[in-house]
Amino acid sequence: MAINRSCAAFRTVTRIMRPTWLVLGVVLGASIGTRAVSTEFSPARTHPGATAEFAADRVIVKFRDGSLGSSAQTKPAAEKVAALAIRTGIPVRQTRRIGPDLRILELGAPASRESLAVTLARLRADPEVEYADPDQRRYPHALPNDTLFPGQWYLQNAAVTPSAVDAVRAWDLTTGSTGVVIADLDTGVRFEHPDLGVAGLGGRLLPGFDFVSDRSIANDGDGWDSDASDPGDWVTTTEASTSQFSGCSASDSSWHGTRVAGIIGAVTNNSQGVAGLGWNGWILPARVLGKCGGFDSDILAAMLWAGGLAVDGAPANPYPARIINMSLGASGACPQSYLDVVNRLLARGVLVVASVGNEGSVVDAPANCPGVAGIGGLRHAGTKVGFSNLGPGVDLSAPGGNCVNAGAGQPCLYSIDTTTNLGTQAPRGSSYTDQFNFNVGTSFSAPIVAGIAALMTAINGHLAPAQIIARLQEGAARPFPASSDPTVPVCHVPSGPNDIQAAECVCTTQTCGAGMANAAGAALAASRPVAAVAVPSGVAPGQNVVLRGAGSAAACDRSVNRYSWSVVNGGATSPAIVGADTDTATVVAPASGSFTIRLTITDDAGRQDFADVLVSSNSATTAAPAAAGGTACPTPISVVSQVTVAVSPTSASAHAGGGTQTFVATVANTADSRVTWLVNGIAGGDTTVGTISTTGVYSAPATVPSPATVSVTAVSLADPSRSASAAVTITPPAPISRGPGGGGGRIDVLVLILLTWGAQRRTRT
Repeated sequence: MAINRSCAAFRTVTRIMRPTWLVLGVVLGASIGTRAVSTEFSPARTHPGATAEFAADRVIVKFRDGSLGSSAQTKPAAEKVAALAIRTGIPVRQTRRIGPDLRILELGAPASRESLAVTLARLRADPEVEYADPDQRRYPHALPNDTLFPGQWYLQNAAVTPSAVDAVRAWDLTTGSTGVVIADLDTGVRFEHPDLGVAGLGGRLLPGFDFVSDRSIANDGDGWDSDASDPGDWVTTTEASTSQFSGCSASDSSWHGTRVAGIIGAVTNNSQGVAGLGWNGWILPARVLGKCGGFDSDILAAMLWAGGLAVDGAPANPYPARIINMSLGASGACPQSYLDVVNRLLARGVLVVASVGNEGSVVDAPANCPGVAGIGGLRHAGTKVGFSNLGPGVDLSAPGGNCVNAGAGQPCLYSIDTTTNLGTQAPRGSSYTDQFNFNVGTSFSAPIVAGIAALMTAINGHLAPAQIIARLQEGAARPFPASSDPTVPVCHVPSGPNDIQAAECVCTTQTCGAGMANAAGAALAASRPVAAVAVPSGVAPGQNVVLRGAGSAAACDRSVNRYSWSVVNGGATSPAIVGADTDTATVVAPASGSFTIRLTITDDAGRQDFADVLVSSNSATTAAPAAAGGTACPTPISVVSQVTVAVSPTSASAHAGGGTQTFVATVANTADSRVTWLVNGIAGGDTTVGTISTTGVYSAPATVPSPATVSVTAVSLADPSRSASAAVTITPPAPISRGPGGGGGRIDVLVLILLTWGAQRRTRT
């Protein structure tokens, strides 16, 4: 089954498979310079894993009503504070009044975090104290300082734009984890983009792998290899007329994988470009799409490899992903092969997120596969964007971009701004999409949700894929809004692939999933603990049934501190529970019928989760896991490359208009010594800065560029994060030599001009 690329907005492509994107307009933005890394402007210190700071010598105390005052019935404040110090044995004094009964008290000695907890407990136990809290430091919300972040409307507050996912409040809880890997199965990526970059060198992109096996669509001259970079997926008019590319129109390169990667995890808070939703997570690129799409066999292999499973012909994946984003799809039911691979990934705790497609019809595969999180597309107002597929298979929806105004030359007001490349065919400079070089499609709804899932996993690594989907839906609690335009219809479940709803419609939970994706709500939902119950394999009537909840677990930096078992459906006779307030409960199986027992767990922050067990005369069953998987806080992954690259000579000069220079790249610590050559970041160079062959022969441009020195770079194919560069200074064209019999020397340019002038003068006279 081939996967082919959508070639025009709002048009159904009749090929079996294609990436689900709509890229409208040609990207022309400015080239990007060197990354400027800065410290975070306003760190969110209260997220899990970063304990809030507190004043070591101050507490906030509220006395009970009427205990402070100056009347005869109440004691003076100073006397009340002194009495509190005597009763508790804690040396304190009042430093400031906040309100009638609220005081700032200074401790007699600075407290450690542990001793402060003891002090607070003693103060709170006093009969005249309503509450006591540490005087805790708060910080500004974690607004990234990326220069284009204000234009990323889809990450902003939903109160301003209804379908926006409120990433800012989610970042107050967590900015992600370097222990989380998100795989991007797509066209590959441009590793040199300064807002993506290579892992181990300040970037987010792991080395990845190229799974495009058909050389006619791979566009890089070979099949599977270790280079996950995107060489471009353009289709010429001639190619589009052939059977090989039947169903695809002529088009420029999409840089689709680079766009998706920027949404998932562009380098955030680096004072430039856009912000990535996953912030600190790693991105693992797996190239599965080339010219006119890709094939199921390659995609399935990449899915397995990305999840850490062995794949013949590919090296072991050293960075298994917890989340796989697939912004691709095709019409039809979920193939058994995809169902099998998805089930294998689910068993390993890997969540698959997929876009639902752009035909305004039924959900594409693999988004419609059971266990896959299928993501639909929304307009800025929260209604379904016309092109998005809908109906069963949509788990929830996220912004897909929409333009509102369609006049010639007008901006697309709600483009999904992200990273891209300037090349129309081969790669050129790095850039960003914007309102004039815009970017819309459900392909970009899916990575928004994948980024949210990465934040959730950073908060609670115990969450299984089904639990992540459930809590994504829990976090998307806001109802779909109605349209302000009374002529906009309510979406309906499509009756089949020919039932097209290609215009805006009002979402329902039957058509657009559980709700609008919300990063802040999902992060809060992820912070709840995970209830787990181990049930016996055999049950007999009248016999004890032992239910064990000790496998339950709390989120990162939290702990379970209370278990509670209760009967929620007692049947004819409500059973007794032995151990109702412990992690293990015992009940007696009924002689007939059934009843339901619920385990409720509470963590040390008061957050709860529950699990139900149906007990009958011969079985005990539950949808909850026997034990929570994973670790509460994902273990950070250190990325260190052993491959080294050197280029010689390290500097050289070449005359404009024909000068050449040969460079040699030496690659060590890998059996694959191949490199890709770039000039000023452009693969193969171009006519303005000079070109370079695959063998390292550099040819200077026709004229001297400005600046006159260009950079020639060799990038390792074994590990694209490793490269080396040399400087080439371009000098003016070489002087012209005399012809035979001219004296054997060189003619000065000025002399040549004078001779030419003299000849013209003689001709005129």
